[in-house]
Amino acid sequence: MGYFITFEGGEGTGKTTIIEQVKNYLLNLGYEVIVTREPGGIEISEQIRDIILDVKNVKMDYRTEALLYAASRVQHLAEKVIPALEQGKVVLCDRYLDSSLVYQGIARGLGIDKVLNINMFALDHMPDLTLFISARPEICFERLKKSNRTMDRLDLEKKEFHEMVYDGYKQISKMYPERITTIDGEQAVEKVISDALDAIKKLVDKR
Repeated sequence: MGYFITFEGGEGTGKTTIIEQVKNYLLNLGYEVIVTREPGGIEISEQIRDIILDVKNVKMDYRTEALLYAASRVQHLAEKVIPALEQGKVVLCDRYLDSSLVYQGIARGLGIDKVLNINMFALDHMPDLTLFISARPEICFERLKKSNRTMDRLDLEKKEFHEMVYDGYKQISKMYPERITTIDGEQAVEKVISDALDAIKKLVDKR
């Protein structure tokens, strides 16, 4: 069985850069590596992603949002993640269940337990390791401005929403300390990458 490693954090925390460096590190060690994302990663889930993040869908009920994320997740897991793990590959995934617990469970106010129940109905696999890249929303949005990235529906939420996401991740990290490692995302990018690789090394060394 391979390794399932997920990366979490608010918008603009630098997950993409970190994932790329982790991928290169593992490839150099001889692992087969797959990089994927949520929502998305496969055709059906990418179609669901388009619906979720479309800036026109401002009337979307929070429960609908939570269910769409869960639907995208289970299809992605069944079609891409599990087969890769069974082949002994390392799967690096940008977001997973923790995103739903934080964004819909906490920031949307649906409740962690309700969102967890929606997802656990179909999910039967949890990550071996989750890296939470922690950075305050104001710092993240300065980065987003510099990147000129096209803003999606979640990017455009109010400041208070993103502050709840930030606090929510800290709460979730305390709930699952055996799985989630917090990385200070406000450090220089080289140090963030170094800390992330240290956490990966610990996971690999356990086997």
